Amino acid sequence: MTRRQPSMLLVMSILPASDRAHGPAIHVQGLEKSYKQLKVLRGVDLDVARGSVLALLGSNGAGKTTVVRILSTLLRADAGTARVNGFDVATQAAGVRECISLTGQFAAVDEILSGRENLVLVARLRHLKDPGQVADSLLRRFSLTEAATRRVATYSGGMRRRLDIAMSLIGTPPVIFLDEPTAGLDPEARVEVWQAVRELAESGTTVLLTTQYLEEAEQLADRIAILHQGRIIVHGTLAELKQMLPPATVEYVEKQPSLEDVFFAVVGNAGQEATTESNRK
Repeated sequence: MTRRQPSMLLVMSILPASDRAHGPAIHVQGLEKSYKQLKVLRGVDLDVARGSVLALLGSNGAGKTTVVRILSTLLRADAGTARVNGFDVATQAAGVRECISLTGQFAAVDEILSGRENLVLVARLRHLKDPGQVADSLLRRFSLTEAATRRVATYSGGMRRRLDIAMSLIGTPPVIFLDEPTAGLDPEARVEVWQAVRELAESGTTVLLTTQYLEEAEQLADRIAILHQGRIIVHGTLAELKQMLPPATVEYVEKQPSLEDVFFAVVGNAGQEATTESNRK
């Protein structure tokens, strides 16, 4: 049976009235970035509703980290506009940095200090009242109380990641960027980090999560955007993306398409369209 290729029209977000009134937490339009002759972003359009989790899905080299670096003011775009929590990333960088937190692909923790000492240090740097109480609260929240006084060098990968995310929450930033937070972790540690991200979502924090793990996007995201060759080729809820493909019939038994089916179909179709366009030129 030949599977029909999905439409390449974007599945656009329909925001609730409350979100429309205040605008999306993250708004990106026409974002472009090149490194010499290499075009990494070719016109990215993206909205993330307040209090939601969006998974930016793509293979290595798709441009996911470049998007995060631009949104967190670490990199300047060549073209396009982006706003985070109402602040323009190019002209209001200080405002952006005050309302975000960024957790990169490697845990930014001090291995010589204990878990609690890491948290107290960050709380002091943010000039918060009672840093010890802030640290203890986060240790409980991320199930690290028993390991609070141990040096971080003795922590497992999952524990370090949870501590890293806990540190990013100090000061209660409304928007958090998680750039491939489970890269290199074993399955058990990955599940631990997933639980931490779920807790973020439940608290109303807006999360932009980049990942190359399809299961991670399925588990955590309210909406999923697939970035391929510098463009968002589809964007919608998991259910909306799955509707892009018809159920497969094998011996009269219907099988609903998975996110993996959708990913490889739309990426393959995007590649075919790019080849066709190139041949026309």
